[in-house]
Amino acid sequence: MLIVRFLSPGGTHPAVGVRTADTVLELPVTSIGELLGVPLPELQDLCAGADGPAHDAADLRFLPPVDRRTEVWAAGVTYQRSREARITESERAADVYDLVYEAPRPELFFKSAAWRVTGDGESVAIRTDSGIDVPEPELGLVVNSRAEVVGYTVVNDMSSRSIEGVNPLYLPQAKIYLGGCAVGPGIRPAWEVADATNLPIELEIHRAGALVWSGDTSTSLLRRTFDELVEYLFRADVFPDGVVLATGTALVPDLPFTLAAGDRVAITVGEIGTLTSTVVSGKDEVAKLLEAR
Repeated sequence: MLIVRFLSPGGTHPAVGVRTADTVLELPVTSIGELLGVPLPELQDLCAGADGPAHDAADLRFLPPVDRRTEVWAAGVTYQRSREARITESERAADVYDLVYEAPRPELFFKSAAWRVTGDGESVAIRTDSGIDVPEPELGLVVNSRAEVVGYTVVNDMSSRSIEGVNPLYLPQAKIYLGGCAVGPGIRPAWEVADATNLPIELEIHRAGALVWSGDTSTSLLRRTFDELVEYLFRADVFPDGVVLATGTALVPDLPFTLAAGDRVAITVGEIGTLTSTVVSGKDEVAKLLEAR
């Protein structure tokens, strides 16, 4: 089962439903944010009792599974490979990544508001003022307003390595921009995943029809626990419509690899799904996508 957000043919307002194979059953809610405002047992009952209008999945346009006031946040330097890559790219402050990796407090940063997020089959962007840009494939924790992990999704936490490499304080510019975050294809309910701490993650980058980079890893290599990341995120903040928390990456292409316009990025997380994106250069194409949506 996947919890999905979609537009039906001729529809003017997104709906929310549960997808099983090729069928989607609507849920009696108006948004993902509404779902993430209820306790986990209530959400589970809503999904189990889905009996709204049925749709053929092939007829629907699927949207990112975030909306309303739901935010996307991310954790950094949570895998050994990420630590090594950040040290390599940093020009002046390599030791800061060692400190973050070893510290009791994790690195957490805001990634995107819901309206900026793109979904499966849509676009991600590389900045025009950056020389080296990469996708960052991550397992996303879907957390409700009560700090309960209610599901999982796939996140592409796009990153400008050349901007952050100059100075770690440039991280917001390297991470937070239009086209810098994709989430999808849906939300796998937590009760359907036996062990999310041991899921395979695969990344493939295709250019002109050819595979130019690939790698795989596992969430078992994550240094932080999910509970630890969520607890720190909720220590001094509230999320009335829930939050998606990307847990960090262990798949970082070696320098000087960079994405190019036209590349196709595919991120697969076992038991969760595959998120695909086409790379564009600059914000204009993403802006057009969001306006059309």
